[in-house]
Amino acid sequence: MNKPTGDMKGKRVAIVCGVPMDMENCPVRDVMDNIGGKWNSLMILSLADGPLRFSQLRRLIPDISQRMLTQTLRDLQRDGYIHRTVYPTQPPSVEYALTDLGRSLLGLLKHFVDWSVENHGAIRAAREVYDAQG
Repeated sequence: MNKPTGDMKGKRVAIVCGVPMDMENCPVRDVMDNIGGKWNSLMILSLADGPLRFSQLRRLIPDISQRMLTQTLRDLQRDGYIHRTVYPTQPPSVEYALTDLGRSLLGLLKHFVDWSVENHGAIRAAREVYDAQG
């Protein structure tokens, strides 16, 4: 990881993987805040196989509300992970697709999915032990 540039004197600093990060401008916190939400990662994973329409995304993630789906798509578009294309049909059709940035994140998310599947049993067992002690 590259060290942040500039003077850290007088700033609130967090240490991330041994690197001091200005807490007001920490790239790790900024990125994790936006992709770590309940729906953002699922949305990116849903678009892994190619562009989808709003209704297709809604069917792939049935427990997301229409409002939350709209907001999540906007957030991902704002951060540059997805691209929205409007086709001049009647009525207009809209597709969402991963950008190059989104595809680069997808690779990391797939590793996380594999790790989650592999370790889910151990995590649930640890929770049960912890909860039984409480």
